[in-house]
Amino acid sequence: MSAPQPSPSKVENWRELYTAALSESDRDRVPKRIADAEQAIVVRARELFLTGSDTIEEDQATMPSIALRALQNCQQLQAATA
Repeated sequence: MSAPQPSPSKVENWRELYTAALSESDRDRVPKRIADAEQAIVVRARELFLTGSDTIEEDQATMPSIALRALQNCQQLQAATA
């Protein structure tokens, strides 16, 4: 069974979701923001791959995904030490 796909507006706005995740100050909301952004990035990268579109945009989505993973790891570490 595949994961639910975000709405087209979420896919088109992956950059906004990424920025929202990075700038979220409410620690309880960060995991949801990260998950939303990661899902939109993955869907957009998949779209680009399947359409054979320019890989520059696909590459641009890779680095934010890595940054989101780092943010998630930091938050988990903070929670474990709290």
